[in-house]
Amino acid sequence: MDTMPRNVAYRDRADAGEQLAAAVATRLDGSSLAADRLVLGLPRGGVPVAVAVATRLGAPVDVLVVRKIGAPGHEELAIGAVAAGVATAGDNPVMNDELVARLGLSADEVATRTDVARRELAARSRRLRGDRAPPSATGRTIVVVDDGMATGATMRAAVVAVRATSPAAVIVAVPVGAPEACSALAALVDELVCPLQPSSFRAVGQWYDDFSPTTDDDVRRLLDRPG
Repeated sequence: MDTMPRNVAYRDRADAGEQLAAAVATRLDGSSLAADRLVLGLPRGGVPVAVAVATRLGAPVDVLVVRKIGAPGHEELAIGAVAAGVATAGDNPVMNDELVARLGLSADEVATRTDVARRELAARSRRLRGDRAPPSATGRTIVVVDDGMATGATMRAAVVAVRATSPAAVIVAVPVGAPEACSALAALVDELVCPLQPSSFRAVGQWYDDFSPTTDDDVRRLLDRPG
């Protein structure tokens, strides 16, 4: 039985996207971050949210694929991450050096796990993007969107990847996030838009009535939609 408290704020990702879009538009209205925007959604759940934000801003939308680097024998424990989906970003890893040191991992072990993550990243990127070339982020205001933020590790990797492309500014926008994660990310970006930062945060899905998984087909359909 699920005993997690239900403090629903959003019906589903579409509703979250519409509410987040309004918050982003209000924050950016009249700001110096108004020109040449590009919205990037983190797959899979961040893409439907990103579409709503892009529609409200009148900006193009694409997907930024991020893959965590799992620790040897503990795949769910991220010692870093790699990202791809913007031109010239490459797949340079973002490592959690403190965790690597605490686990006593050798350079060879880290390199092996990073290679695995890069292969998985390339395969997933092909599934979602097909042959479509990644957009350029250079000189643009980039809005990186997800459906929520728990630890912020994936978003941090996304931000570092985007920063490597010399954008004009980087904005992170999520409907809900853990206060600690939001505080840490705010120091890395030009703007953080997160309307809901509950002290009782336990998981992203806690704040949705419908948190059904978003599929690869859903992502491709959203990215291929007209306009």
